[in-house]
Amino acid sequence: MVLDLDACIESLFQRQLLAESVIKEICEKTKELLMSESNVVHIKAPVTVVGDIHGQFYDLLEIFKIGGYCPDTNYLFLGDYVDRGLYSVETISILTCLKLRYPDRVQLVRGNHESRAVTSTYGFYTECMKKYGTSDVWHYFTDLFDYLTLSVVIDNMIFCVHGGLSPSIHTIDQIKVIDRFKEIPHEGPMADLVWSDPDPGREEFAVSPRGAGYTFGSMVVEKFLHENRMDHILRAHQLCMEGFQVLFDDQLSTVWSAPNYCYRCGNLASILEIGVEGERHFNVFEAAPENERPTPAEAQRTLFSNGVPQSLFSNGGGGSNGAGVGGGPNGAMTFAGASGSNGGIDPAQDTIHYFL
Repeated sequence: MVLDLDACIESLFQRQLLAESVIKEICEKTKELLMSESNVVHIKAPVTVVGDIHGQFYDLLEIFKIGGYCPDTNYLFLGDYVDRGLYSVETISILTCLKLRYPDRVQLVRGNHESRAVTSTYGFYTECMKKYGTSDVWHYFTDLFDYLTLSVVIDNMIFCVHGGLSPSIHTIDQIKVIDRFKEIPHEGPMADLVWSDPDPGREEFAVSPRGAGYTFGSMVVEKFLHENRMDHILRAHQLCMEGFQVLFDDQLSTVWSAPNYCYRCGNLASILEIGVEGERHFNVFEAAPENERPTPAEAQRTLFSNGVPQSLFSNGGGGSNGAGVGGGPNGAMTFAGASGSNGGIDPAQDTIHYFL
């Protein structure tokens, strides 16, 4: 039987799960497609950029309502499609179908949650088991994650990545030679690209409180842009209560696309529309209508079964409990709570971004 992608996409828009056999075929075909993509995919504007979604499927549908549907709108998704939310399966299913159906109009970048280690802890594995009764669908998608590109460059001027920069990477060409077809390692340039964060209080690199990647400051950003003849870095990975954040004299932007994160953070979200002249416009939006949301009981149950502790939402300021990364057997990453001072950073953001 020939795979009917249009029918698959329509079913997903109607909130219907795809059969396990169909997901297997879609993942195999998408891996073949992604195999030919570079670690640095070059595209042209106009394009609409989407940050973390984290399984909030109804908010993804809201994004399409606001930004336009494929193929009329070109989309660049910056990773973290799964975990946390109630509908990771539906979210990654529809994005994979859209990539396969419109390969030149949809770009999917790998985030730190597109890994076996993270998804086995933060919700996606459990959701696959609950919805399909086996772990096979989880295996199909996590195998696919190994093929996702690491970065995108828009019009040779805007460098797009999930997390941030690496002390091991000075030029775009160094990204192109990374072996990406594997589980995200605990350390090294590939890990840094998906885990690192900007720090407006620093100039250089520093150890990240996440336990993986680095924090980096203004001089790192300026040097990277100068070395690669670009003018902007665009990334996701960190919750922004207003939906986006611009740092370092407009040299770096963070876009966050999961409104009311975990169904209770109360944050706004945004998508970033980049025009043909390089103009950038953040289109800010709120969570999808309440009648399309999970019940409070469902949200609460998913929130705490997917590894988000109650302390995440406390009003206190002293410490922040986060999912740190440690070494496991045979070099595998493990995730556990790690406490530390927030250093005076806005607790609404600092407390949560360790978990993303």
